[in-house]
Amino acid sequence: MSHPHPELGPPPKLPKGGLRVTPLGGLGEIGRNMTVFEFDGRLLIVDCGVLFPEEEQPGIDLILPDFTSIRDRLDDIEGIVLTHGHEDHIGAVPYLLREKPDIPLIGSKLTLALIEAKLQEHRIRPYTLEVKEGEREALGPFDCEFIAVNHSIPDALAVAIRTPAGMVVATGDFKMDQLPLDRRLTDLHAFARLSEEGIDLLLSDSTNAEVPGFVPPEREISNVLRNVFANAHNRIIVASFASHVHRIQQILDAAHEYGRRVAFVGRSMVRNMGIARDLGYLRVPAGLVVDVKTLDDLPAHEVVLVCTGSQGEPMAALSRMANRDHQIRIVPGDTVILASSLIPGNENAVYRVINGLTRWGANVVHKGNAKVHVSGHASAGELLYFYNICKPRNLMPVHGEWRHLRANAELGAMTGVPKDRIVIAEDGVVVDLIDGKARISGKVQAGYVYVDGLSVGDVTEVHLKDRKILGEEGIISVYVVVDSTTGKVVSGPNIQARGSGIEDSAFAPVVTKIEEAIARAASDGVAEPHQIQQLIRRTMGKWVSDSYRRRPMILPVVVEV
Repeated sequence: MSHPHPELGPPPKLPKGGLRVTPLGGLGEIGRNMTVFEFDGRLLIVDCGVLFPEEEQPGIDLILPDFTSIRDRLDDIEGIVLTHGHEDHIGAVPYLLREKPDIPLIGSKLTLALIEAKLQEHRIRPYTLEVKEGEREALGPFDCEFIAVNHSIPDALAVAIRTPAGMVVATGDFKMDQLPLDRRLTDLHAFARLSEEGIDLLLSDSTNAEVPGFVPPEREISNVLRNVFANAHNRIIVASFASHVHRIQQILDAAHEYGRRVAFVGRSMVRNMGIARDLGYLRVPAGLVVDVKTLDDLPAHEVVLVCTGSQGEPMAALSRMANRDHQIRIVPGDTVILASSLIPGNENAVYRVINGLTRWGANVVHKGNAKVHVSGHASAGELLYFYNICKPRNLMPVHGEWRHLRANAELGAMTGVPKDRIVIAEDGVVVDLIDGKARISGKVQAGYVYVDGLSVGDVTEVHLKDRKILGEEGIISVYVVVDSTTGKVVSGPNIQARGSGIEDSAFAPVVTKIEEAIARAASDGVAEPHQIQQLIRRTMGKWVSDSYRRRPMILPVVVEV
């Protein structure tokens, strides 16, 4: 199995007749999925998603793929193929279209409707091409065929990309539910047909490659939900992804059966469910869904609230309810259902929300104590079955952390894919398909691009490090006035601390140390403010470390008179 090397340099020019595959996100992480294909000087992008921040990224709203490697080639892009409508596959599209609004978007009806609604908020009117499973579209030198796959959102597609260099199949996110709610199966017949033609490179979803067996059918959740609804005597609050149409459908069905009314809470939830209903993907009985403002007029045992926040996102509705920072107040006897999986890295945030809800008296039903979620990604048994159908000549695991990619590679090897034709790459690693063999040829920039409010890319790792220090250790400011000629102290040092846990009165011993250090520097002819600032920072830092074993941010201010 080939794998990236930290010393990889920029890739050479792509040889004539070769196909280049460059993942800019989604490898080594769950989210930010984006892959760039290049043939004969033209580019095709598959997916363009976001990654949601973790605890060690304070103040960050979203994390985007790095567009640096394609920024000067935007005119070469034939289009962006979107495999489905989840945020980790479409969320970064507005940020790329800000740079070139007329890049065509290609996807299914629901996927395009979701991204068009998102783009409307960014005041972008996109060029779109709606496609269905079984259809083929020529996008420059890329002949794309779209295949139905089953996932946790309707209308998901895989894409087979034919070029003179060979055929590449990108699965997108998929599983093989044999009893899907919408009766739309993963089209194994189509994949078998492509296999007969010859799949030169398969990019396969790795998320559940470590999980043995097969994913249970989505419909198995229905009985669990009915049991929860039957035993709930107060309000029911359900947290789910804002695009999980199948899960919301089951919530609506249970609410209708038990005589409850449903209100959607949160802008994205209201928007997405409205789109799904209008397009016929969500069946809503008349009078079932009501405005959240009317809930006060209904008895608690007739109320269901559907909101976002199943991943513990700080600003989502459920987190705010847990923190008593939302108009909807949790009261004893409420039932809260977290109808989703735990995305790796979010566990602490989710359990913090569960504890907060429990504190206020809610009965919290989650994956750990009830079967209220099944995954949207194929498990190991399904992947083995899938590889035996596809028989890829080369395999590149995608969409997963390192452990998922490794496990998926092992599954491919077990089904007969030669180990020297299994490529384990990471974001930015360039893979070339030449003469029927995939090999790593270099690496391009593919770091994190942070969105912080209206700022895109202005926040760096250095800024995040400073934020973490401020949040964990606090800040100490030292204000000193010095004589511009002699460098001697005229006034101060005045010291103030915030968030450090050190009282201002405790700084008396270090004031003397700072005065002595500045006096020694002045006698040595040091009077430049920057040098004095550095001296104060070192003196204060050493004292705080020795006295308190802490490392707060130290901000020295030196004023000359």
